Amino acid sequence: MDMFLEGLKNTIIASLIALICSLVLGTLIAIFRIAPFKPINWIGTAYVEFIRNIPLLVIAFFIFLVFRIPGLAAGTMALTIYTAAFIAEAIRAGIQSVPKGQMEAARSSGLTYPQAMWNIILPQAIKIVIPPLGNQFINLVKNSSIIAVIAGGELMYQADLISARTFVVFDTYIFVAMFYLVLTIPLSLGVGQLEKRLAKNN
Repeated sequence: MDMFLEGLKNTIIASLIALICSLVLGTLIAIFRIAPFKPINWIGTAYVEFIRNIPLLVIAFFIFLVFRIPGLAAGTMALTIYTAAFIAEAIRAGIQSVPKGQMEAARSSGLTYPQAMWNIILPQAIKIVIPPLGNQFINLVKNSSIIAVIAGGELMYQADLISARTFVVFDTYIFVAMFYLVLTIPLSLGVGQLEKRLAKNN
């Protein structure tokens, strides 16, 4: 049981750090994608197209082997980089669904482009994309299982060790699946509640 709890702790740590960092990075890349400067657009587009077309496993191996850092840290970085590409696309869609007149009104009132984006456009865009963002966060938790292949010590890694030592394979992975459900179902319910609250406020 201690090994499962150790794996659960590492899974929660990796997921929380990757969730926060990928949201920040994804928002930045989304702004790059729609910024009125071509070179910045190209950087944002290159990031999204390059990262989302490479398997997460390859990114994890690349970081682990090139930077020679512990598996949990390498896996968390890989999750952040990979998930940020998808979050960027969701937020970009949200930004583009905000009427253009709002940006023009904000600029005409004296706000700079970053100020208008941060204070006027992004709050509305985030509300619009809560459902797809919630799905990405749930996927992030499930994707954390790939950290096992670089000895990250999370749930799936501990399950591999336990099944190899005890030869109890089926029951071990069923137990692990239940741990993942313990993490993802509250997250799903929380996103649903947040969505309802934002809809009421609107």
